Amino acid sequence: MDSSKLLGITTFIYLFSSLIYMIMFIFRVKKIGMLATVITIIGFLTQTAGIGMRWLESYQMGIGHAPLSNMYESLVFFSWSIVILYLFVEYIYKNKVIGAFAVPFAFASMAYASLSPEFNSAITPLVPALQSNWLIAHVFTCFIGYAAFAVACGTGIMYLVKSLDKGKSPESLLATLPSLTAIDDITHKIILFGFIWLSGGIISGAVWANSAWGTYWSWDPKETWSLITWFIYASALHARFTRGWGGKRIAWIAIIGFLAVVFTYYGVNFLLSGLHSYGG
Repeated sequence: MDSSKLLGITTFIYLFSSLIYMIMFIFRVKKIGMLATVITIIGFLTQTAGIGMRWLESYQMGIGHAPLSNMYESLVFFSWSIVILYLFVEYIYKNKVIGAFAVPFAFASMAYASLSPEFNSAITPLVPALQSNWLIAHVFTCFIGYAAFAVACGTGIMYLVKSLDKGKSPESLLATLPSLTAIDDITHKIILFGFIWLSGGIISGAVWANSAWGTYWSWDPKETWSLITWFIYASALHARFTRGWGGKRIAWIAIIGFLAVVFTYYGVNFLLSGLHSYGG
């Protein structure tokens, strides 16, 4: 079995776990929560093995490099990052309902990578621009940040859904969600975590750019939109620390910010030309 088959299996495992999390939430069947977590962990381990195998296969082909060089590989790593962050959040907060809002992002990323005709899953040599020791540091930090923002988007949606609960019945569907205060706290902490990693990604990218192109910043579309995304989350954190922003405001910023992340990550590569266009 090669890496492509393992990663293809991972897609269906995440689909299955997403469905179980949603069934648990919608039908309030808490008993299957552990099953959802176990299946997600199995998917994560399968995906980890697939990524490791793909890395090994590249060396066997004589073009060894980390599997982070194109859109297919980055989508796989994006999904992997979302799952490991979600599992950490679930472990810390002991609440499996969050999975219904977070794990589908991981499935969507894998499904798009596996099923979209736009992407070639074949292992190919690195283009000259990517032949650098900075590749792993830059991509890793950026995508940990992106994954955190994806989970924060999920909790932001969860907050808005929970806000519809008027507290009329403790047996209602929305009553099974964590309290608004708890969701707000989770969203804020995940955004802060992602912001730190995104900042590291921008800094490592600037250092890499200087070594590759002789300049730390060139206002390439990817760089510009990364900065826009950074400012969106920086503004949210600043407003929270100085003005006490929270609740729906932070929830909406988590959603809008993630849309900016998606455009920075995907839209720029395919809609705008620039130094990062090789990412497609």
